[in-house]
Amino acid sequence: MKSTRTGVLLAQLGTPEAPTAQALRPFLREFLGDPRVIEANRVVWWFVLNGIVLPRRPRRSAAMYQRIWTDKGSPLLIYTREQAAALQAALGETALVDFGMRYGNPPASSVLDRFAEKGVDRLLVFPMFPQYCAATTGSVYDAVFDHFKKRRRIPALRFVPPYPEHPAYIRALADSARESLAKLPWKPDKILISFHGVPRSYTEKGDPYEQHTLATARALASALDLAPDDYVLSYQSRFGREEWLRPYTDETLKKLAGAGVRRVAAVCPGFTVDCLETIDEIGHEGKIAFQKAGGEDLRLLPCLNAHPSWICALAEISRQELQGWD
Repeated sequence: MKSTRTGVLLAQLGTPEAPTAQALRPFLREFLGDPRVIEANRVVWWFVLNGIVLPRRPRRSAAMYQRIWTDKGSPLLIYTREQAAALQAALGETALVDFGMRYGNPPASSVLDRFAEKGVDRLLVFPMFPQYCAATTGSVYDAVFDHFKKRRRIPALRFVPPYPEHPAYIRALADSARESLAKLPWKPDKILISFHGVPRSYTEKGDPYEQHTLATARALASALDLAPDDYVLSYQSRFGREEWLRPYTDETLKKLAGAGVRRVAAVCPGFTVDCLETIDEIGHEGKIAFQKAGGEDLRLLPCLNAHPSWICALAEISRQELQGWD
């Protein structure tokens, strides 16, 4: 590849180094210690995090990570690496592509330094969160800006804006879902569209996340020719006692089973790669909860991962945002 001064950073949330309590502890400390993630009194939360959460949660989380871990490591890391490699092949000499994690390894800061060493002076940051949320996208912005506060030379910076309804993203979601649905041994009675939840107070303060998730669900349903009764939207991964966005995924699955729904196909469009929240929380725990409530089967449809349509979408969006830098 010829020398290039333009870089594209795929910014993902992160993953622990191993499915062990020892590895989960520093990862959770960094993640849950981010004021973007937990908006609470910092002094009070410090005592809660270090006195209650970290002594208990790592062991429980490790057991769940062990169920999804592969011989090659964390699914999130594996798929993100594949995405970066595929996007590099698609963009060719247009830009140098790499990926970094907001929490855990490889940290985004080390990737930014590596870009600088390679002479990159025009950088496009591509958050892997289609729907904007201050706890994810906003935190990536913080990490990038905080990094460059400590550096003398700062490249020209651009950030890919939220893309909850971008045609290429929706097309990739629909292509991936159709392929997966065609492989099922049965036709689902209902399609569950599950997004990661956030506290209701975040949206009340102005976070557009809920509107973005609704927009994505509507666009995906339209692309799949789903009638309103064919699907249901819900929010998963509650933490703490505060009210989060409703309806909750776990409660929704129980209600569906109670209403006579026997087969559910679940899709998680807010996650661009499969991870703990999709493979285990929906594909494992969600399925068990649904069956215990009287449902027959639940199948998780894979996330975008390195699906060819998603790689095309990544390249299309990147080229759009890189215009003027050629």
